[in-house]
Amino acid sequence: MSRYTDANCKLCRREGQKLFLKGERCYSSKCAIERRNYAPGQHGQARKKQTDYGLQLREKQKAKRFYGMQETQFRNLFDKAAKKQGKTGENLMILLETRLDNVVFRLGFAASRKEARQLVTHGHFTVNGKKANIPSQELKAGDVIKVKEKSQSSPKFKEIKEMSITVPSWMTVDVDKLEGKVVAMPRREDIDTPIAEHLIVELYSK
Repeated sequence: MSRYTDANCKLCRREGQKLFLKGERCYSSKCAIERRNYAPGQHGQARKKQTDYGLQLREKQKAKRFYGMQETQFRNLFDKAAKKQGKTGENLMILLETRLDNVVFRLGFAASRKEARQLVTHGHFTVNGKKANIPSQELKAGDVIKVKEKSQSSPKFKEIKEMSITVPSWMTVDVDKLEGKVVAMPRREDIDTPIAEHLIVELYSK
């Protein structure tokens, strides 16, 4: 599968807001948005008239970049959300939030979703005691995510044990055990990612 290999900070500048793709850097004065708050490229500072389609496209691109997904993967997830009962947009946001890589990030075990994805791929976590190395794995209420015993001695996870971590209301975390749990499926109001999902629904419904 293809993946984005250019500078991550360009993505934030293109969307005009922080996507928190670089961990600690995003909270410092080195953040690209703080220094150059305009789109990248030769015509980045030019004023452009925004159409309805343009707004919808930008919202979809922003969602993809927040969660680190490619177009085909994102569209497949949207189709899955559309087949579920309830509002398609809300279903989409819940499916995005309950991906394993996002849950690892939300639990504070990684500084960014990109790092979480890498840690999962490298096999540092288990789900319900079983090896889990697929970032897109969909979690459900009751699932327990834990750092593997062999990985807990690494400097990365030893540092996390010294941290105070706050997690969303739909999950719990035990920092000493490096273990988290999805206690309930998130509701739309529990998800703080700044995405207007109705625009994505409008775009894909054309």
